[in-house]
Amino acid sequence: MRTKTPLLGLMLLFGYAAVALAKDDRPNIIVIVADDLGYGDLGIHGCKDIPTPHIDSLAKNGVRCSNGYVSGPYCSPTRAGLLTGRYQQRFGHEFNPGPPNEGNKDIGLTLKESTLADRLKAAGYKTGMVGKWHLGHADRFHPIERGFGEFFGFLGGGHSYFTAQQRNNSILRGSEPTDERDYLTDAFAREAVAFIDRRQNEPFHLYLTFNAVHTPMHATENRLKQFEAIENQKRRTYAAMLTAMDEAIGAVLDKLREAKVEDNTLIFFVSDNGGPETANGSDNGPFRGQKAQTWEGGIHVPFFVQWKGRLPAGKVYDRPVIQLDIHPTALAAAGVDVETKWKLDGVNLLPHLEGKSDRAPHDFLFWRFGGQIAVRQGDWKLVKAPGGGVDQAGARRAQADTTGAQLFNLASDPGEQKDLSGDQAEMVAKLASAWGRWNAELAEPQWGPPQRAAAKKANPAKKAKAKTKADNRKEP
Repeated sequence: MRTKTPLLGLMLLFGYAAVALAKDDRPNIIVIVADDLGYGDLGIHGCKDIPTPHIDSLAKNGVRCSNGYVSGPYCSPTRAGLLTGRYQQRFGHEFNPGPPNEGNKDIGLTLKESTLADRLKAAGYKTGMVGKWHLGHADRFHPIERGFGEFFGFLGGGHSYFTAQQRNNSILRGSEPTDERDYLTDAFAREAVAFIDRRQNEPFHLYLTFNAVHTPMHATENRLKQFEAIENQKRRTYAAMLTAMDEAIGAVLDKLREAKVEDNTLIFFVSDNGGPETANGSDNGPFRGQKAQTWEGGIHVPFFVQWKGRLPAGKVYDRPVIQLDIHPTALAAAGVDVETKWKLDGVNLLPHLEGKSDRAPHDFLFWRFGGQIAVRQGDWKLVKAPGGGVDQAGARRAQADTTGAQLFNLASDPGEQKDLSGDQAEMVAKLASAWGRWNAELAEPQWGPPQRAAAKKANPAKKAKAKTKADNRKEP
């Protein structure tokens, strides 16, 4: 017994060490979110005036989901859906929470929902967030309280790129304001690289959420000089801002290579919604509409997935996917079993991206944004958006239903120009019925749309000056 006991102890010790080593082999998970990026503004999508080599490399070295969507055409709702893996309308997060100085400090991502960071942290991952939060200002909504072990960024919906301190919306490290001096996109790159450097020897999850290329239109002089050939000033500034974000992503990729963890890092890249073309000079390419609309231009976004050690390089996946899928896909990669009680709407994309499943990830995808709606099945999309079934002024405040919705075949008409509802009554009925069943499961919005529209209604002078696309301008 004396000889066996030490031997048994050594066996157990090596057994535990082997288990620990196996856990360390789990992939790192990075989720990168661009803000207000136009679908047509990437080289991989045909952009000619703005080089984006590092972002493009994620598609070239991974899978480009050509029919990638977000569940809301606006910043905060998309983030709420991404982090929870559930349609945000299920828990009333249909609109952006306003800034705290307008009495909105106590609204944010409900504490009844768990985040991807919560679940990865519980599974032993080191979690960190760098960038824009936009899911509530109160302490209980703070990223550190929602699963992130580290945080550098700001809590609101927009921020200056040159000034660290803003009323109720400073750049924070943890919960403490910083005196940040770097151009904000460069600062986010620095902090993301530093997080990877600290955590490279253990499984980590980094949520990297740029505010580029959201307004205000701020760019560094050296990058502006690179685009002197672009005559439009807004587009030129946009190009410089996008270049800064591309360089930041390049710095992250370089750090992964330097640390020799790139092959074992699962990376997602999406935009939170389509570009607000009139506000920041973005280009949504072949698609109709823009941010804050359920046309393709508002919800069809760049969507790339790279995992060099597992996913094929340069593959184009054409079946519709949505940012809700990031949550369960990341959990599957981390070896975390999804529980039925979580009621996730997203699905694990790995079998689909690897070619192990020929089924579509989703039968239907759905949208509701105030009075705007959309539903997609296969190539067919039923939609009601400004200029098609609902007027611009009431698009976010009207009651949502399928009355007056238009039908498009996106395979032959990605620009949604030819309404086929008059010729395809059976398909209209099918999609409308599916949307109605989904809509019946949703919660009422926990807060209303931004108050700007109501203020203009009360002020005829301001209303007279409003332009048709005012709803797509700088968000609160």
